[in-house]
Amino acid sequence: MDKILVEGGPRLEGEVRISGAKNAALPIMAATLLAPGVHNLKNAPSLVDVRTMGKLLGVLGADVDHHDHSLTIDTKNCNEHEAPYELVKQMRASICVLGPLLARHGRARVSLPGGCAWGPRPVDFHVKAMKDLGADVKLEHGYVVAECRRLTGATIQFDIPSVGATENAMAAASLAKGRSVIENAAREPEIGALASFLRAMGARITGDGTDAIVIEGVDELFAADFEIIPDRIEAGTFMVAAAITGGDVLITGIRKEHCAAVIMKLKEMGAEITEEGADLRVKGPMWGRAVNVTTAPYPGFPTDMQAQFMALMTIADGTSVITDTIYADRFAHVPELNRLGADVGTDRNVAIVSGVKKLSGAKVMATDLRASAALILTGLIAEGETEVSRVYHIDRGYESIEKKLAGLGAKIRRVKG
Repeated sequence: MDKILVEGGPRLEGEVRISGAKNAALPIMAATLLAPGVHNLKNAPSLVDVRTMGKLLGVLGADVDHHDHSLTIDTKNCNEHEAPYELVKQMRASICVLGPLLARHGRARVSLPGGCAWGPRPVDFHVKAMKDLGADVKLEHGYVVAECRRLTGATIQFDIPSVGATENAMAAASLAKGRSVIENAAREPEIGALASFLRAMGARITGDGTDAIVIEGVDELFAADFEIIPDRIEAGTFMVAAAITGGDVLITGIRKEHCAAVIMKLKEMGAEITEEGADLRVKGPMWGRAVNVTTAPYPGFPTDMQAQFMALMTIADGTSVITDTIYADRFAHVPELNRLGADVGTDRNVAIVSGVKKLSGAKVMATDLRASAALILTGLIAEGETEVSRVYHIDRGYESIEKKLAGLGAKIRRVKG
């Protein structure tokens, strides 16, 4: 099992280009199932999750070629409708094939992600959306089984905004008969990216970016070409990397408007952030100010940046408070940060971070994707060597992060386990 070794100390300087967004690429890849033909996707990140989705599409009959950040997906022979447990268990985002399969074939059999039990889980929102559109949905042996003659337009109202369920509902409603309205829809940029791709395929969608999305169903969609938007979470992570090392980094290939909440908090901590055309230059203070952060659905502060900001807070001047309103238990990285000398305590969904003057390298274990990034960021400033194990998590969402950081002057390397 691979490990990443980080020697703390160097100030990051230089230029880094942000890759395509995983969280935009996956639902767009799933949406290609709606229309037979050859779809060409540019700026596709080279990530484990993208490869897993490619394998899943292959099982469903697609011919997928991923080369040099371009994806070619031929869906003309996609006649299968079952997404098996063996692939779905590897990635919760696999549930996003439910809507496209149901809309195209009139039936879908998709494993519950990770074999989770039926009950009050996020997958319920996906099921609700398909039922609202007229499908007969039931659970059979760990699979969501859905059938319909043709989906019918409906009003779909979510109790809370769900990115994945909004994406599934948009895709399915695009081929439904009649008009659909998604109320309390998610507003993330990835929703807008999917809507733009569906429009390129011939869908009639308005209101994306607001909490009410309107879809006028059409009889047929067509293969399309599209460019994946930049990854706003990767961009935020490299902004923190510049700030935490007191560095000077030019971040290219981004959309600044997607990172507004992160930029605001970094400036509040004392970072200097300036626009250089379409790019951002981030200069970090030697010791940032403590801040309070509350995660919220977009355009609020993203929960996917919570762990990385906690890394920055460990050396801030004062005490910071993080409240995660999205996930109540997303603090598995706290014990590992404390192993590096951080002073972090938690109470349910609240973390209190008291800044310290020095961190020390140690062996730590990544518990999830964003925790991996947080531990690497902390290792950049810890005295001595930090060894991060279980880094297969980070390969799901960051393309060659150790190479990009090394290109900015970090002393970092991957060791094969």
